[in-house]
Amino acid sequence: MRAGTIFALSSGGLPSGVAVIRISGPDCRTAVAQLCGAVPSERRASLRSIRDRNGDVIDQGIVMFFPGPKSFSGEDCAELQIHGGRATVSAVLAALGAIDGLRPAEAGEFSRRAFLNGRMDLVEVEGLADLIAAETEMQRRLAAEQASGGLSRLYDSWAKRLTHARAMIEAELDFADEDDVPGSVAASIWSDMRALSQDIFNHTDGARAGEIVRDGLKVVIAGPPNAGKSSLLNYLAQRDVAIVTDVPGTTRDVLHVDLDIGGYAVRLSDTAGLRETDDVVEREGIRRTHLSLQQADLVLLLSDDDMTDAADFLGNFSGPFLRIRSKSDILGETLPDSAIDVMISTKSGEGIDDLIERIRAYLPTLEVGNALALPTRARHRDGLVACRQHIQAALENASAGLDIQAEHLRLGGQALGRITGRVDVENLLDVIFSEFCIGK
Repeated sequence: MRAGTIFALSSGGLPSGVAVIRISGPDCRTAVAQLCGAVPSERRASLRSIRDRNGDVIDQGIVMFFPGPKSFSGEDCAELQIHGGRATVSAVLAALGAIDGLRPAEAGEFSRRAFLNGRMDLVEVEGLADLIAAETEMQRRLAAEQASGGLSRLYDSWAKRLTHARAMIEAELDFADEDDVPGSVAASIWSDMRALSQDIFNHTDGARAGEIVRDGLKVVIAGPPNAGKSSLLNYLAQRDVAIVTDVPGTTRDVLHVDLDIGGYAVRLSDTAGLRETDDVVEREGIRRTHLSLQQADLVLLLSDDDMTDAADFLGNFSGPFLRIRSKSDILGETLPDSAIDVMISTKSGEGIDDLIERIRAYLPTLEVGNALALPTRARHRDGLVACRQHIQAALENASAGLDIQAEHLRLGGQALGRITGRVDVENLLDVIFSEFCIGK
């Protein structure tokens, strides 16, 4: 990470009623003094005139100064709340750029400095990124739990249990003859390590639910041409996303719509009709349909007939699917056989509520206790799996000796520490902070 004092527009797009410009770094106090004439009292909002290097007033705004280390980034920080016109913001940013030692911030650099200065760990940083990007209530709640440190506290408590176990082992190895050292490590720690292994297993079991909340339930509409797939997408989106015609093969690409169902994100994908064809473009669309099926959490298998052989359309997909018969306003509203789950009509709206309820059944239930303390990324899951594997190795290799068992616990603690950023995470930082916008 580059050194120096950084600045950026941290609020939303322009123009706006108010724009917030953030400054962080060793020359922050000097920069505020040059722009505002004097540095306001710490953590007090002050109305000040903001001037350029020639002394001309650019704007009047609220100025706040937060000395490090008790600031967001752990450094001296300031915020300028000014009018959100494009010309005004550009003039203030230009005035900041003219001050020696200051430079525009890179994407995620404020949060990266907060991590490097110990103000946040990696899980909290990722939670903050998710909180900014949250579009549904459950995404907001899950992100807020991570950003506030709820998940980090859980992992820290597990790390302390591992550290205690290692300390007890090393005490027995080094001071076995001392009276105040327990005579049996097994009696004092291995039962707790078995319980910890089970705790991690139960927690990891919720990783899929966390990923669905964060990334959305991926639902793919598939079936033969002219079955009403695009019409269903448009009806659920409540706008014309896909072109609808009577010509088979109209849809050539995968179209996405994000829905909010009960506070959860659902990514609905309309795909090309599945059939044998010599059309090169349509065949490419069908290939993309099969790729979408491989990534789906749920498939809506749509047809305007009984569609008895679903395998002809699902290919290698082995997950859950719903058989849906479309055009019930034309074909009748009575289920033709038990193989059909729902009958719908995008003309009359019949069956749509039932379909939405059936989709809702595949969403996770996260309404009690600390259910939102869930791993949400593949790297979280990988670290937890590695940690548990080392704990299991320590439990299962008693014959190898206490020193080998202690080493497995140390490696387990390292795997857990990589999740929060306590150890060996330099190679992760560029990836994680690249998710942030400029000014955060």
